[in-house]
Amino acid sequence: MTVFIVVAALLVLGALLFIVPPLVRAKGGKSVSRSSVNAAVYRDQLRELDADLAAGTLSQEGYEQARREVDTRVLQEAAAEDTASAPPVRGRNAAVVATIAVPVLAGLLYLLVGTPQALSPETLPSNDSAHTIDQQQLVAMVEKLAERMKANPDDPDGWVMLARSYSVIGRFADSANAYKEATARVPDNAQLLADYADALAMAQNRRLEGEPEKLIARALKIDPNNVKALALAGTIAFDRKDYASAVTHWQRIVQTAPPDSKIKQAIEASIAEAQALAGKPVAAPPAAMAASPAAAAPGGSATVSGVVTLAPELSSKVAPNDIVFIYARAAEGPRSPLAVLRKPARELPAKFTLDDSMAMGPDLKLSSFQRVIVAARVSKTGEVTPRPGDLQGTSEVVASSATGVTVVINTEVR
Repeated sequence: MTVFIVVAALLVLGALLFIVPPLVRAKGGKSVSRSSVNAAVYRDQLRELDADLAAGTLSQEGYEQARREVDTRVLQEAAAEDTASAPPVRGRNAAVVATIAVPVLAGLLYLLVGTPQALSPETLPSNDSAHTIDQQQLVAMVEKLAERMKANPDDPDGWVMLARSYSVIGRFADSANAYKEATARVPDNAQLLADYADALAMAQNRRLEGEPEKLIARALKIDPNNVKALALAGTIAFDRKDYASAVTHWQRIVQTAPPDSKIKQAIEASIAEAQALAGKPVAAPPAAMAASPAAAAPGGSATVSGVVTLAPELSSKVAPNDIVFIYARAAEGPRSPLAVLRKPARELPAKFTLDDSMAMGPDLKLSSFQRVIVAARVSKTGEVTPRPGDLQGTSEVVASSATGVTVVINTEVR
């Protein structure tokens, strides 16, 4: 915590160094609007969010939501500003105001959207309460920002804010155009290039081929460990059925992500899906190395068998052609699947047998662990990664050689 406070203080100090000296030197006839202060706070807040994402204390979903919150708040500030009627703040007075306002506003914004606690699913406000402005007002503020950028086109931070604001209201083509302006002025920012590629893909019906792919390659050349660029590069390879390349990209995320981070768990699920579709282990996830030989099941092999059933109250939500993934994972240790079985939903209730022949890698298999959990999930999309609307259930902790295991699919993924 102390280190974080020191780093945050240095970031705020850095922002003040860009703002205060020009204000002190400014002549009396020049006025300063709140937009200059807001821009500094915006940049400072984005640095903090980027640091949280890189450290793994903030998921990609939380990161995106936090940035939308910051964009919306800055837009509200911009809409409320009226420099024509407000009395000017001049010279040293403006410097004093900025010196006080920047750290205070930065601290308040971080408390609102920048901390991992504020972004956890349990504490996030619902969509109904998180936004006090309606869509029409938000569109009007975005258009006002767009007009300002026409008058001040050399502000890359403004273009980034405009791009993200367009994404919030679903105007992805406009968002991509704004990112294009930003990257033209800041061409060596890997995160910016990855965001540009994402917006461009959304504008062309979620297709990453073509220009988005080139942007992702540029981003990875600048920063080979950029999480978003690696995730998108893996998706491109996966869509081309080049599962080995997909796993290679995604494992680089796993190698750098903290052990308990949500993004690591999601990527490990994607790796498992690629391996399952390839029909053979493509590569062992790095987490497999954590398996201790002392934890191996007696006899050097393991087989778990039982039956998967569907709760009657959920039967109306399952189509015959939905895919059911049945898999085992270690009760203590890496969350990557140790063995995976795929069945059509029309076979429910379904008997299953999981063994080492279904392992995801040579060092990550049932016989490496004595205690496992068996899970089953009805996938509405056919993907291993859980999606809202999927149905799932898990067993109790059982031995890796257990028989007669029962798994009831009784929960909907939200």
